[in-house]
Amino acid sequence: MNQFEDMRIFATTVEAQSFTAAADKLGLSKQFVSRRVMALEGRLGVRLLVRTTRKLTVTELGRAYFERIQKILAEVAETEEAISSQNAGPRGSLRISAPMSFGTLHLGPVIPKFLQRYPDVSIELELNDRTVDLVGEGYDMAMRIGVLSDSSLIARRITPFNLVACCAPDYLRRRGTPVTPNDLKEHECLLYGHAKTVEWQFKINGRTRGIPVTGRLRVNNGELVRDAALAGLGIAVLPTFIVGEALKRGELVTILDDYLSADGGVYAIYPQHRQSSTALRVFVDFLYETFAKS
Repeated sequence: MNQFEDMRIFATTVEAQSFTAAADKLGLSKQFVSRRVMALEGRLGVRLLVRTTRKLTVTELGRAYFERIQKILAEVAETEEAISSQNAGPRGSLRISAPMSFGTLHLGPVIPKFLQRYPDVSIELELNDRTVDLVGEGYDMAMRIGVLSDSSLIARRITPFNLVACCAPDYLRRRGTPVTPNDLKEHECLLYGHAKTVEWQFKINGRTRGIPVTGRLRVNNGELVRDAALAGLGIAVLPTFIVGEALKRGELVTILDDYLSADGGVYAIYPQHRQSSTALRVFVDFLYETFAKS
């Protein structure tokens, strides 16, 4: 077993968070994977993983080593892809993270069409609503929604979208209509995520301000928030790709329109060391072309 393969085994173990899952992914035995990681630790003279009966924990040195070898493994894969692509189309595997609602509502129809067009590319798609660490967790790309903060990641805007504050007409008849964001403290708000405190961002006097909001319902899925708003339980702030149809039917109405930014978007983001990947490039282009037509 060479040094490069030991790197690949270790990286897969960190990503899978267990020897068993890594072995299944690599098509090897759990014992073999464990032995190779131990051999790697012996060669380096450092502890990379802390093993317990319940889980594996990556040490600080292990995390630093993982982040370095992720770049090396990606560069090797891209080099091979670049050479092989001289006589063939895009090939390789893409590991992608996307928000749950956007994935189920919009990526579901797109990915089969992409895989049909590019038969030598495979996709591992993980749907969750947390912000993943692309480099640290071994993702090639992630979909992000909203207004992006500055970072070292490369971002391409796939399609614009707006956030809207909305609720059922019946809720407004019962509780009245908020005129300014500060009025939300008197209202029942439907909270997205599990943070202890939630602030909704509004533009007030030309500046973005966070307005604290509270409510009896807190969930980590936008479609469930939408359903609660449809039931008249309160006010939600959601992207139009989740509530657009309900707004068209009049089942939900928008409020505080003048206080919400219209410069949001759906972005494909990826690390700088992945920008030479042909498979990644054609996938991002495919997303852009698909959503431009919709």
